[in-house]
Amino acid sequence: MVLLRRGLKERKHESYSGLRIIQVMSVSFLSGLLWWHSNTSNIQDQIGLLFFFSIFWGFFPLFNAIFAFPQERPMLIKERSSGMYRLSSYYFARMAGDLPMELVLPTVFVTVTYWMGGLNPSFITFVLTLLIILFNVLVSQGLGLALGAILMDVKQATTLASVTMLVFLLVGGYYIQKIPAFIAWLKYISFSHYCYKLLVGVQYSEHEVYQCEVGLHCRVMDFPAIKCLALDNKWWDVAALTVMFVGYRLLAYVALKMGQPH
Repeated sequence: MVLLRRGLKERKHESYSGLRIIQVMSVSFLSGLLWWHSNTSNIQDQIGLLFFFSIFWGFFPLFNAIFAFPQERPMLIKERSSGMYRLSSYYFARMAGDLPMELVLPTVFVTVTYWMGGLNPSFITFVLTLLIILFNVLVSQGLGLALGAILMDVKQATTLASVTMLVFLLVGGYYIQKIPAFIAWLKYISFSHYCYKLLVGVQYSEHEVYQCEVGLHCRVMDFPAIKCLALDNKWWDVAALTVMFVGYRLLAYVALKMGQPH
């Protein structure tokens, strides 16, 4: 509890700095204006907004989390060498303290952009979309913590994270619909892919239609960019994100444990 209170005091100024708030809100309002009151007649634009959600809230938390352990390493080594606390106490305090710090801005972002962008007006759909984004933020943050803990070098971790997110972006399911079989496995390790599928899956219902031609309506689920996503296994997507959420954090803890001087 002492470590948690200290962590909250230290990080609240960084997490809610004026620069970060301006950065997030400016992107939120700009994206809301770009997709202003879109509808299913422009379904390609709408799924583009959903993919933007998954990518922006994959990049942003990932690169913020990379700095966590390298910056705190000197303090951690000093206090641990004095026997002040166990590594597990520090780690769980860090994880618990991140929740209120990291989830407020994406909540505000999604609330603003969702309604400006003209997505499904159902409140339940909005809540599900928000929960998916917040889960994606936690998974992305876990990957950033793991990379930072393994490399303990901000420059190297940032380079590796850039390459990793670029791969996740390309195989996410929006840019390329038919990936060659020998490299298709990459999409199964991309949290952006699962987040995007879930966002599309909760946004549209089975019987929803859109105007595909003048005087002709087609099923949304038959739209090529949606049909190729295989949206009938949402719980598998949730399970995959859950495994990543737990796995990245375990990896970060093990890397910290191994990197501590004896």
